[in-house]
Amino acid sequence: MGTVFSFDVRGGDPGAVKAALEEAVAGLHRVDAVFSTYRDDSQISRLAHGELTVEECDPEVAEVLELGAEAERLSDGWFSMRYQGRLDPTGIVKGWAVERAAKSLMAAGATGVSLNGGGDVQLLGTPGPQRPWRVGVADPLRPGGLAAVVSAAGTDELAVATSGTAERGTHIVDPRTGRSAVTDLVAVTVVAPSVTWADCWATAAFAMGSREGLRWLESLPDVEALLITAGDEVRCTGGLAARLG
Repeated sequence: MGTVFSFDVRGGDPGAVKAALEEAVAGLHRVDAVFSTYRDDSQISRLAHGELTVEECDPEVAEVLELGAEAERLSDGWFSMRYQGRLDPTGIVKGWAVERAAKSLMAAGATGVSLNGGGDVQLLGTPGPQRPWRVGVADPLRPGGLAAVVSAAGTDELAVATSGTAERGTHIVDPRTGRSAVTDLVAVTVVAPSVTWADCWATAAFAMGSREGLRWLESLPDVEALLITAGDEVRCTGGLAARLG
């Protein structure tokens, strides 16, 4: 997946949690080996080249492709698993892998997990009594500054995902043209229970542009968002304020 993952795990039996953490890290490496579009021997590359069928791949491949197809449907095609005509589920794999790893740690007995995969964060449980998880959202126009701080107060499951040009430059594709998306946005941050979907929705909304993207995000249940334009205009969904703190 070509990015850095960081874990903050609280509570639980130390031995069980340590073993689960080691397995979660190993699982992320396996995901990279299966889904990397940069490796000709990965299952996803071989599938794209017609060397494998979905049935011949690991079960996770079918799971991810089904999720990606659902994201394409719900976004009316603004989220896509194709790049330059080739199968490329990169836009959903990272969020899915982060969420799966975080949930495996909770299943092992942890009482709180914050897992950050390249800036996309899944929060589960709490870091301590009466203490919610909090996530800073980087300001894309002011390096080192924060545009907002998201709080997970009142929920045991929250995710924060950002798509934009600040970290990786122009990399989001407009599915209608197959070329880089040209919009008025520099960043879209989505807050939702699941980082799998938050990551997808942030990517799709960025490709749409600020007006259509905000309107679409407002229509999604349990989703809030912060959109920042190149002109330093900030647009938010109606319920975002309740998630800040």
